[in-house]
Amino acid sequence: MQVQQILKDKSDDGVVTVAPGSSVGDAAQVLAERRIGGVVISEDGQTPVGILSERDIVRALAAQGASVLSMTCEVLMTRKLQVCTRDEDTNVVLARMTEGRFRHMPVVEDGVLVGIISIGDVVKAQIAELAMEKDALQGMIMGF
Repeated sequence: MQVQQILKDKSDDGVVTVAPGSSVGDAAQVLAERRIGGVVISEDGQTPVGILSERDIVRALAAQGASVLSMTCEVLMTRKLQVCTRDEDTNVVLARMTEGRFRHMPVVEDGVLVGIISIGDVVKAQIAELAMEKDALQGMIMGF
């Protein structure tokens, strides 16, 4: 299965982005309101420059206290982005996420943000694919 299939199956709300100069508190508010675990950091909503996750915020809060919430996102964001394309195989993407111990990956084509997938999205898609294969095999065995 390719990343494109996951993007197709997700709701088409677009990718949530926050400007690098926004406060971490504002980003946390966006995460809470949208019920998402990570937000892409971008000046123009199309070119990703970083990513900020709930995990990043919680770790910074534990280390530095509530003052973190007034910092800008660019201070906490992960700058070295791991991205994928729509044509990549989900098994490869899942392996990269697992190995790198991160849960969100922007999907980029020609430098432009076209989506974001989470490790949950990939696992859900793989479970659905396995269920379809199982049903097909059972049908073949039982003569359906």
